[in-house]
Amino acid sequence: MSNEIEIGRGKRGRRAYSFDDVAVVPSRRTRDPEQVSLNWQIDAFQFSIPVIAAPMDSVMSPATAIALGQHGGLGVLDLEGLWTRYEDPTKLFAEIATLTPEDATTRMQEIYREPVKDALIEERLREIRAAGVTVAGSLSPHRTQEHYETVLKAGVDLFVIRGTTVSAEHVSGDSEPLNLKKFIYDLDVPVIVGGASTYQAALHLMRTGAAGVLVGFGGGAAQTTRTSLGIHAPMATAVADVAAARRDYLDESGGRYVHVIADGGLGRSGDMVKAFACGADAIMLGAALARAEEAPGRGFHWGPEAHHPELPRGERVHVGTTGTLEQILFGPGVRADGTSNLMGALRRSMATTGYSELKEFQRVDVVVSPYQPQ
Repeated sequence: MSNEIEIGRGKRGRRAYSFDDVAVVPSRRTRDPEQVSLNWQIDAFQFSIPVIAAPMDSVMSPATAIALGQHGGLGVLDLEGLWTRYEDPTKLFAEIATLTPEDATTRMQEIYREPVKDALIEERLREIRAAGVTVAGSLSPHRTQEHYETVLKAGVDLFVIRGTTVSAEHVSGDSEPLNLKKFIYDLDVPVIVGGASTYQAALHLMRTGAAGVLVGFGGGAAQTTRTSLGIHAPMATAVADVAAARRDYLDESGGRYVHVIADGGLGRSGDMVKAFACGADAIMLGAALARAEEAPGRGFHWGPEAHHPELPRGERVHVGTTGTLEQILFGPGVRADGTSNLMGALRRSMATTGYSELKEFQRVDVVVSPYQPQ
């Protein structure tokens, strides 16, 4: 059955759904939340919660990456952020938090003109490794070839290539494009790559040898991609499409499992629950963790799109502060708005629907039930 809709006589479009458009349906079986496991493993690395922190300056510093690792998740440091441009960027974070909305973009463009320094990349990654947690760093596709040797020399366990959208076949007339398949083959660490938002794009990325694919495009709280570029991928449909690519690639490759990681539109615990219900193996959180007291953004949140030197398509947004990182992840919650005790909410949803493992929860029934969140 096709879900195409006629937009006009010359154009048809497929109906797609955001997390707000779907809901999880309880089953006849329930279980105790204490019996639910949130364990997640990618390659040889095991985590007690399926949470990856987005490599965004407002979310991750070396200290918060270490803290998330100690809480059982994976912190990913943006290796093109302020921590690799400045020896001590704390005053700049304080300044960004005081900027007026009218001045924020221009001033942030100035701050981020400072070049990325290889010595600081090495220093930051060594700091995380010294704490004994899994080390992960992120570069955008166009900076990967420039800095990846430094990253590997410093030592990472997992490498993330994250952009607004990442394809396996980038065409460029000006420079040698990043050949993802060759690049990933030559590395000796697992690579997570994205974003992708369609079945075909994800399948191509899986064929490059990626260990995980990030799903999302323009859905984050700090992005204005839809208003500036007209591009947007409703996340429930995107995750389900990429999960289908994972299933088909598993057959095509003779058993190679590529992890689907939802990245965007996950500001509250209910959205996270629905990401897993649509087929995600793990979630990458930005705004949800930017609300932590320890977050470098001091209640503000922004991505690299917010300070693009030529075409800003994101903005610094105020997300406020909900509590400590531990409270946001594990509670106790002090609000009923889905911004604290995220793992407790996921555990309870799984228990209420009778599932004890995340892989099993991917099979839960969902319905299309649009609503307008408060």
